[in-house]
Amino acid sequence: MVNNKIIVILGPTASGKTGLSIELAKRYNGEIISADSMQIYKGMNIATAKPTVEEMCKVKHHLMDFLDPMETYSVGEYVLDAEKAITDILSRNKTPIICGGTGLYIDSLINGINFTDDSSDEKIRDELYNLAETKGIDYLLDMLLKIDYDSYVKLSQQRNLRRIVRAIEFYKVTGKTITEQNINSQSTSSKYDYLLIGLNANDRQFLYDRINRRVDLMIQNGLIEETKGVLNLDLSATAIKAIGYKELIPYINNEASLDECIDKLKMETRRYAKRQLTWFRRNKNINWIYIDRYTSSQEIVDVAVDIINKKDFFNG
Repeated sequence: MVNNKIIVILGPTASGKTGLSIELAKRYNGEIISADSMQIYKGMNIATAKPTVEEMCKVKHHLMDFLDPMETYSVGEYVLDAEKAITDILSRNKTPIICGGTGLYIDSLINGINFTDDSSDEKIRDELYNLAETKGIDYLLDMLLKIDYDSYVKLSQQRNLRRIVRAIEFYKVTGKTITEQNINSQSTSSKYDYLLIGLNANDRQFLYDRINRRVDLMIQNGLIEETKGVLNLDLSATAIKAIGYKELIPYINNEASLDECIDKLKMETRRYAKRQLTWFRRNKNINWIYIDRYTSSQEIVDVAVDIINKKDFFNG
């Protein structure tokens, strides 16, 4: 086996990535590296849909459940940690299987994007968000115009507050524009010979129904109790973005009914899945499997194996 081959299983939430990655790992002597920006945190189990203890006993998992929710974690740190895990797995003649739905993590890893500087500052970021709240998004856009015209042109149309804040924060921390960084950080080639397998559904409602059922199961499995525990922590700017907790706060505070909060959680999760798919569709190298064409998980595994065989992946 050539020592740089990795399989990547990606797709929106509730599409079945965990089950498929475990079955492929068993078949190809593999170990799984999570590419989920929330499953890294300890104690955030139900909301982030971590594999069960039983599932993790079947196959070794990396980069999961290792960080306190009070700590921040960047994509640059992820790439370094994932590369270390890949090197370790390959050194033992096993197959690294990347599994997750965080597109930025996956793209940065397989494209070898170089993150050489610490470009984050939570204090600056909070100050910028406070400015947006008190003076409005146009105030931040005026700030951006003075430091990064290219980003201003792009973001003044999108009016994406998170990206505007990120562009200004990056400049204040590094002294260079995020436009420059995006140009300079692109690698010429990937370190890995990778195969991308994506899970999706032709019928969007099919996926949404799966999401709704998953949320109901999360509630049954104790999501409300987990939420109460997590909210007692001083969550980092990264961890606080997790879908599943903030939507239940009104119920915990007796400000809304449980049904209202569950409906809100389902809606936000469906929106997240849509954003994930929008990200992944830009990549033309993904081999898509449409899960609503099949009646069993074994059929989906068989299709994935067929993709790997037809690509002659391990013999190429």
